[in-house]
Amino acid sequence: MKVALHTLGCKVNYAETAAIKDKFEQLGYSLTEFGTTADIILINTCSVTNNADVEARKLIRRAKRQSPNAFLGVMGCYAQLKPEEVSQIEGVDAVFGQREKFRVPSLVHQLIGKEQTQVNVSCIEDLPFDVALTTDNELRTRAFLKLQDGCDYFCTFCTIPYARGSSRSIPFALIPEQINKIVASGYKEVVISGINLGDYSTPDGKTFADVVELMDSMKPDLRIRISSIEPNLLNDRILRAVAASDVFCPHFHIPLQSGSQEILKNMKRRYKASFFKDLIYKIKENIPNCGLGIDVIVGFPGETDEHFRETYDLLDELPASYFHVFTYSERDNTPAASFDGVVPVHIRKERTNLLRELSQAKQRSFYASRVGKIATVIPESYDKSTRTWKSWSENYVRVKFEGDENLAKSFVKVMVESVHGDYAFGTVITD
Repeated sequence: MKVALHTLGCKVNYAETAAIKDKFEQLGYSLTEFGTTADIILINTCSVTNNADVEARKLIRRAKRQSPNAFLGVMGCYAQLKPEEVSQIEGVDAVFGQREKFRVPSLVHQLIGKEQTQVNVSCIEDLPFDVALTTDNELRTRAFLKLQDGCDYFCTFCTIPYARGSSRSIPFALIPEQINKIVASGYKEVVISGINLGDYSTPDGKTFADVVELMDSMKPDLRIRISSIEPNLLNDRILRAVAASDVFCPHFHIPLQSGSQEILKNMKRRYKASFFKDLIYKIKENIPNCGLGIDVIVGFPGETDEHFRETYDLLDELPASYFHVFTYSERDNTPAASFDGVVPVHIRKERTNLLRELSQAKQRSFYASRVGKIATVIPESYDKSTRTWKSWSENYVRVKFEGDENLAKSFVKVMVESVHGDYAFGTVITD
């Protein structure tokens, strides 16, 4: 039987989908591309925003139109949070929660042919940690390794703790095996991922700093990128290790969410705006070429023009490389959904657009600062018409350069010469 899987959402979801694919193959199923005719279709969903739920529903309906006779199962955060709602979507045959999704390959044959939609969703208490690893493309350049899952923070706007359960981590002793597997498979970059990655911990006291130091000491033939880390968990030990490393990418992605101390307090974030500001400058002092991405939410309940101006001014001042700007959306069962001071949708959109424009300016400035400097890139996609490769640098700059189509998928040194639009352009440095 042919199985097609599709993933929405975060890097952890992608890693988990890959692990489920592997289990299907081990049981003798054949995999096919999503969008082609399949006997079984599984969609791994996200539910971080209302738009994520809307996107999932659209995708479910489209998948059923493409393969009307297929068994269609839905799993992931949307399925865990709203199983009854998902089960009511026309064409859905089964819904799987977080505890059940890794058992889908062995469960699915029992459910095919059932007249009623089967809801297999249980509580998220004491969930185990499931190891997961995947790639983001077919070029064997980048892998995603899940090191941590769940979250204990309960920010007032967020559904993730209710969808993912409490924080838990991969056993420390398993990490070298996973890194060696990635290297042996030919990948040149791994993005280490988690729902709250910096909260990595083990019963014997290992922390994320220990993970960083362990991976660096292995000196693998690849580079390691940290996906995202909370500012209060990015401590001096981690910063020193990354600054001194030839393995870790000089790139951090750190959520701010708001530059207003009052809004941060209402969000139940675990740091002050002043702490975040000091952290960003400390990173740039220790790693001058570091790429810095920042998450921010606009339109949170109670956010006045003054609060937004505090956020804008802080982001304008900071030496960041880009922002991920999220428009606040009310999520069921979160405290913020009942807060006073609802910001009109049109104002949320206006503020979102202002910060996205600022992000573009920050990106152009950071890219321009790389002109005349050498970037280490990994060739990823090739345009035959222009003989041009697209790639990412170690500090998260999009780089285009001319080269042979058969260029090895390995580290390439490129002298950055100019910036146009969303790309830096350069020339390969040959020995």
